[in-house]
Amino acid sequence: MKFTLDWLRQHLDTTASLDEIVETLTRIGLEVEGVENPGEKLAAFKVAKVLTAERHPQADKLQVLSVDAGDGPMQVVCGAPNARAGLVGVFGAPGAYVPGSDITLKVAEIRGVVSNGMMCSTRELELGEDHDGIIELPEDAPVGTAYPDYAGLNDPVIDVSITPNKQDCMGVRGIARDLAATGIGTLKPLAVEPVAGQGAGPDVRTDDPQGCPAFYGQTVAGVTNGTAPDWMRRRLTAIGQKPISALVDITNYVMIDLGRPLHVYDRAKLTGGLVARKAAVGEQVLALNGKTYTLDAGMTVIADDTHVHDIGGIMGGEDSGVSDTTTDVLIECAFFDPDHIARTGQKLALTSDARQRFERGVDPAFLDDGLAIATRLVLDICGGQASEVTRAGTPPTAQRTIAYDPGRAETLGGLAIAADRQREILESLGFAVDAGWSVTVPTWRRDVDGPADLVEEVIRIEGIDKVPSVALPRTPGVAKPTATPDQKLERRARRAAAARGLDEAVTWSFLSDAQAAPFGGGAWTLANPISEELKVMRPSLLPGLLSAAERNLKRGQTSVRLFEIGRRYLSDKERPTLGVVLAGSSRPRGWRGGKAVGFDAFDAKAEAIALLAAAGAPVENLQVMGEAGDAWHPGQSGTLRLGPKTVLAAFGMVHPSVLKAFDLDGPAAAVELYLDALPAKRSTGFMRAAYTPPALQAVTRDFAFLVPADLAADTLVRAMKGADKASIVAARLFDVFTGAGMEDGRKSLAVEITLQPTTKSFTDEELKAIADKVVAAAAKLGATLRG
Repeated sequence: MKFTLDWLRQHLDTTASLDEIVETLTRIGLEVEGVENPGEKLAAFKVAKVLTAERHPQADKLQVLSVDAGDGPMQVVCGAPNARAGLVGVFGAPGAYVPGSDITLKVAEIRGVVSNGMMCSTRELELGEDHDGIIELPEDAPVGTAYPDYAGLNDPVIDVSITPNKQDCMGVRGIARDLAATGIGTLKPLAVEPVAGQGAGPDVRTDDPQGCPAFYGQTVAGVTNGTAPDWMRRRLTAIGQKPISALVDITNYVMIDLGRPLHVYDRAKLTGGLVARKAAVGEQVLALNGKTYTLDAGMTVIADDTHVHDIGGIMGGEDSGVSDTTTDVLIECAFFDPDHIARTGQKLALTSDARQRFERGVDPAFLDDGLAIATRLVLDICGGQASEVTRAGTPPTAQRTIAYDPGRAETLGGLAIAADRQREILESLGFAVDAGWSVTVPTWRRDVDGPADLVEEVIRIEGIDKVPSVALPRTPGVAKPTATPDQKLERRARRAAAARGLDEAVTWSFLSDAQAAPFGGGAWTLANPISEELKVMRPSLLPGLLSAAERNLKRGQTSVRLFEIGRRYLSDKERPTLGVVLAGSSRPRGWRGGKAVGFDAFDAKAEAIALLAAAGAPVENLQVMGEAGDAWHPGQSGTLRLGPKTVLAAFGMVHPSVLKAFDLDGPAAAVELYLDALPAKRSTGFMRAAYTPPALQAVTRDFAFLVPADLAADTLVRAMKGADKASIVAARLFDVFTGAGMEDGRKSLAVEITLQPTTKSFTDEELKAIADKVVAAAAKLGATLRG
């Protein structure tokens, strides 16, 4: 929701500064996302007068102008048909950036004549679409003045994020009302000048009381649909609304100013009266965005005697839209059911400013006033004669009454506020409070339906920052631990990942279909997604982490090490998972290391094993098996398992096709730890067993074997370790050789085993017997001891 500071002050009488207003908005829950000044980009342009205009000697359609912008005459070549001596317009000197043309002006020679800058059109300054000639200002416009100062373009634009429950703040007046409640200013009375219509009102009715409970209409004959006043176009342009014509701009202005969507029809394009009804199955409408939509029986439409003109409450139709030749109009002011609007918009994947307001809930009691304000603007700007108002249906204006106890502000909200102050806050927000604290909810607050909502209103206006921080009461005695084993596991894993230098990320649990597809697609699809890009519950944590890595790398990060603990959503249930993505350089370039080195599958394996160890998995019993899946690089990925069926983790390099889908230029390594697959440990109390180091020193022995080239090193290591489980406590691969002199189809693997004596040291005979067992176990795999 955007609006200008001057626009806000049309409703709020205040002397507060911009900074005070911005701080107050965020404090009361209307978070300010940004403030910009549209005049800044036009600061280099000045009001200038054309002193002389002569035909270009080498071009019939060009003129050579002498222009005074306050610094004396300058020669400018201009091709505008309305350029003439005495004209006052807008001049850009060399060095000025023209936003509409995306060029920076400089001294140029045009057909042999030097030109020092340019006289500008409305489109070139992005102030409208007019490009038929240069801007013409009044003759008394002060020459040399900065154009943004003269035109009032230095009005700051405030961008506020409106939460779904604050439908009353989808108009500038609603935001002003909230600010007035804080005491930062006073809400000005809303000027509603009744229109004394003549003649019968239009033929409008509603045959769909569920979708469109009320449909009001008024006609205006003899209008001239020209250009809206400068003040209106300036405000709409400042917030990104493109001025179209006076009639269209009036409806957009009232919608943004008061949160009241309306629609204007060209009566010459209608056949008979208008009716709000259910659409027929397969019925089609050509909307104002140029697209044709096929409707179903659950959608509300506005139609005449021949065909549909509107998708009710969402978007008007092209067939009945107003144009420059429109002379008679019908102004529609209707109330559409929020749930119907939301369902229709979702089915058609169609959004609009009107839909945003209707599906949140507009004020059902504001139909008469909204129509009167819009009609008065049409009469004042476009002329004409208004008819009487036709009112079809009954808007749902019944008001709720809530019994409220002012003490709830402290017991529920944590802040003691005087009862008189609470009454003042509620009344300033439009609530009616009687002597017995029976609170009547205003018609524009659809979200308030209980005492807790009233507490929320009081606390946010008084200031949630005033709520003191109070420790929870401690029960007598020693508090019992409340964390579950799963929570403790996640804590250990999170601390271990952070201690290893990984940065924690929190990504969306929702993905697009395209992001979920490389990971097997999503089993859960949302019926009411935030957007089409967030409709599938993630089957893996890696899509979110890969997207985060891509953003970081494109912003200059050379090494990205991210982890996240969250849930995967599979067909059977939610599964707790720890994901890791390593992208960029694992080691930067340097005088000792040479070129930068990227991450590889062994980096991913190291992270997986370290994190599994921290989580309490028996890493000494892990097996490396198979490929990790289609999203992983073949031959550069695998799984860590306890036995053939229990998969604890997948690790390795991400498949190049997946990297391409996520717009990652270089390779990336990744890990997924399946926390729910870790074997549960039985609780043995709070005491950890005392550490008792071995009394005797361990012994190491090295073995080098010639093995088949396709034999996995892990298979050999496990076989050697299992050769004598009582004596061999560890086995570790420390060398792989496949160089010159090696037989075809063979490689050399060197393994160190650790032997731990218990009651007495090993004798030479015992060591030889253990070595023979190791060699025999390796021989079963086709390994031979190297000489």
